[in-house]
Amino acid sequence: MRKIIFASNNKHKAEEIRAVLGAQFDIITLKEAGIEIDIPEPHETLAENAREKSMVIHRLTGMDCFSEDTGLEVDALNGAPGVRSARYAGEQATADDNLKKLLVEMKGIEKRSARFRTVISLILNGQEHMFEGDCEGNITDNASGTAGFGYDPVFMPEQYDKTFAELGIEVKSAVSHRKKAIEKMTAFLGARENK
Repeated sequence: MRKIIFASNNKHKAEEIRAVLGAQFDIITLKEAGIEIDIPEPHETLAENAREKSMVIHRLTGMDCFSEDTGLEVDALNGAPGVRSARYAGEQATADDNLKKLLVEMKGIEKRSARFRTVISLILNGQEHMFEGDCEGNITDNASGTAGFGYDPVFMPEQYDKTFAELGIEVKSAVSHRKKAIEKMTAFLGARENK
């Protein structure tokens, strides 16, 4: 079984990724790999931030690895919070701070369309491969639900009348931006493994 380092310690993301990949690959987090560093995300695009993280881990370990960067893009806010999703309310902001700021910014706005977008940078045998996935939906007027993390309580995916935080991990994993990007990566890895 191929071991691949996931360049993150976000246990929620790791759970989501393992749920999609299943038992085909042994996905280990930075902590599980014994790596205790915080990799900055200084760039202006999701792709550049994903690349930064995977390159750092590959340089440190020489192992196959992947990283991802995800952003929430709200049309009425010209794509914000976007690449700054994790620090929308400031560098030390909590997920709750970011959520509150978004709801304040969206107050009174009728056009509430948005999307989650994930970009994955996979380094396999020293070469980088990029994969992308998105999930269209709308921003709700109020936070609702306790499952999930980040902006999940205010994001209602298309064809559903509940937020990601109300739908729970199983439904989210079935329709999410991250799932779509991971599926592309999985198909690529599977094709390589079967050669």
